[in-house]
Amino acid sequence: MENIGEKIAYLKGLAEGLKVDESTNEGKIIAGILDVLAEMNEYIVEIDDDLAMVQEEMDNLSDDLADVEDIVFEDDDDCDCDCCDDDDDVYEIICPNCGEEVYVDGETLETEDVYCPSCRQVIELDLPEGCDCGCDCDCDCDD
Repeated sequence: MENIGEKIAYLKGLAEGLKVDESTNEGKIIAGILDVLAEMNEYIVEIDDDLAMVQEEMDNLSDDLADVEDIVFEDDDDCDCDCCDDDDDVYEIICPNCGEEVYVDGETLETEDVYCPSCRQVIELDLPEGCDCGCDCDCDCDD
């Protein structure tokens, strides 16, 4: 915004250098325009300063919110067992009926029966239940 202020000061200097007479109609208009421009520049500088303060506060709030999210939505990454796999992982299972490779995501393994696309038989899975490692998964592992 200093650039605009410099330009306004330059225009005022030009008006003085050209000896614009403020007693004439044209001189009054030019002086009035320069005064309005100077006031507008002051207002814009104030808004710019306020905006910078708001942006800094928003950054601080964003950082604080990220800290809260880390606490509230804490992952079970502290668990050292190999049982806490992400439900988005895809697993390869060999169908015991026909030998076909079947790919299943973790959520499907936990919530639905898994059917082989080739022989259309349910694939029986022995998934561990219960966990002693302190995490929130449904596995059967030791700490």
